[in-house]
Amino acid sequence: MKKIGVLTSGGDSQGMNSAIRSIVRTGIASGFEMIGIKRGYKGLMEKDFIPLGSKDVGDILYRGGTFLQSARSEEFKTDEGQMRGVNNLKEAGIDYLVVIGGDGSYRGAAKLNEKGIKTYGLPGTIDNDIPLTDYTIGFDTTLNVVTEAIGNLRDTMSSHERVSVIEVMGRNCGDIALHAGIASGVDAILVPDLPWDITDISEKLKAGFERGKTHNIVIVAEGVGKAEHISSLIKEYSGLDTRPTVLGHIQRGGTPSAFDRVFTSRMGHKVIELVEKDIYGVALGMEKNEITYHSFEEIFEAKDVLNKHLYKIFEDLI
Repeated sequence: MKKIGVLTSGGDSQGMNSAIRSIVRTGIASGFEMIGIKRGYKGLMEKDFIPLGSKDVGDILYRGGTFLQSARSEEFKTDEGQMRGVNNLKEAGIDYLVVIGGDGSYRGAAKLNEKGIKTYGLPGTIDNDIPLTDYTIGFDTTLNVVTEAIGNLRDTMSSHERVSVIEVMGRNCGDIALHAGIASGVDAILVPDLPWDITDISEKLKAGFERGKTHNIVIVAEGVGKAEHISSLIKEYSGLDTRPTVLGHIQRGGTPSAFDRVFTSRMGHKVIELVEKDIYGVALGMEKNEITYHSFEEIFEAKDVLNKHLYKIFEDLI
């Protein structure tokens, strides 16, 4: 009986547990033995392997985070560390490895693939910054969390006629800010992908109050700068009462949305199909509502870009 290993690496995202559940149960149904690797590549280095049966992944579909846990491993970044991982997998008789994580996790999987382990990637990151997939695991849930938080802040900002500057995750990608901003009807969206001018933003916010608005909301991707700094600039240029809010790791928490549960269930099922066809060295995703896959090399060569048409829609709506 061939063995499939599964691990989660990097930052956690809502839906990772759902993905693990789908991989494990579909694998068992297809006649594979399933092995969980705890604490990501660190656990791989330390042989922290556990058998996974259908019962072991029960009641995790609706849980955020990852029950396999995640951890950083500096050792795994070295050639020696990667070979140690390969040897540990071979010693355990693990023929295939599914890695759920972001770009760094994918690069680790690609290295293992080059060294003889048949690997697969699932896009586990709330930032939606993996190329060649329309969505990443946890992105939809995070949008719901952020949108609800903005709604709560809107209530108190209206009571005091203030400007709220809300910092969301997105170091190199502005998708959370853009999508949540449109969903929340904010007044300005600052993303690392596009230029912005503090004078222009301040004037627009002042004009909003002059038209009778009782609040203004600015959403900022963390890659642009700190909410506290942006808030102080707006206050300096506009004279408006401005308050910063950093949502932080609350964005990673919460039960995964129905979309993320179905999305990960589909990808988990698809990855077992690829194992059966002996197609490996690939990462899965969704394009035009179809579960697709591309080689790691294709993904590394592609560039994730902001949807500028969507930003134009935002500009026309404010």
